[in-house]
Amino acid sequence: MARELPYLADVEHRFLDVGGLRTHVALAGDGEPLVLLHGWPQHWWQWRHMIGPLAQRFRVICPDLRGLGWTDAPKTGYRPGVMADDIAGLLDRLGVDEFRAIGHDWGGLTGYLLALRFPERMRHYIAINTASPFLRPTPRVLADGVRLWHIAANAAGPLLAARAIPEWALRNWTYRSAAMTPEDRAIFLAQFEEPARVDATVGYYRNLLTHEIPLLLAGQYRWSRLRVPTLILVGDRDPLLPVSATREFGSSAADVRVEVFEDVGHFPATEQPERVVDLAMEFFGYQKSLSNPSKPPKFP
Repeated sequence: MARELPYLADVEHRFLDVGGLRTHVALAGDGEPLVLLHGWPQHWWQWRHMIGPLAQRFRVICPDLRGLGWTDAPKTGYRPGVMADDIAGLLDRLGVDEFRAIGHDWGGLTGYLLALRFPERMRHYIAINTASPFLRPTPRVLADGVRLWHIAANAAGPLLAARAIPEWALRNWTYRSAAMTPEDRAIFLAQFEEPARVDATVGYYRNLLTHEIPLLLAGQYRWSRLRVPTLILVGDRDPLLPVSATREFGSSAADVRVEVFEDVGHFPATEQPERVVDLAMEFFGYQKSLSNPSKPPKFP
């Protein structure tokens, strides 16, 4: 691919064939596996502030979801269930059995499906600014749907999805605007210069609008149970999801905790990465703080 990968110290990049999908994954550290699943309109670079600290303790695995970053952009497959299969296949290729995971946005939904499908493999899960899969279609939920106008706009076709909406999202979904630098925005937006990735965005949101949301509101996961211990992190200034939309589980979850980030938007891993790392370490049962990190070891 013509685009260069941005440099981050002590990170190795691999391209693996996963069920016919050429998949890019960024790797760092040597320890228990920890999978970081990015959202839209981002890719593995979303985790740039967290990879180094987490790599002191974990084998950090940051794949690009299909159609985004440097993973192939096929014409089909832009559904959460397919993406969960992609990640499970990638972990099999890497020889990973048990793992922990952190997911955000689209990666957050993918992480939920991995937890529901493979509770024997996932030890802990952290969902960041991601709607609960057990959300019910209450009047309040339906009224809040107006926040998600970008879904219909992206689903309509490539005209806006090609640049306008991704750029608008990176600027306006970040409450602490200084945290998302112009250089970072440029790294994320460069992928949308490739027509296949624009088409992938349309595919993501068209499937979401016509298939996933109707199934979700119809109670697709009504009889499922989330058995993996789960921590929900949500910014109280997220313009997409109110806190209530991320924490509705009823009796469908065995162990769920919620932490609200004050004055943080849709991108806590960018706006308050140190706190995300601290909460993750605490939730995983390790020392809370990783201040003054030493140089993380390279992935073998």
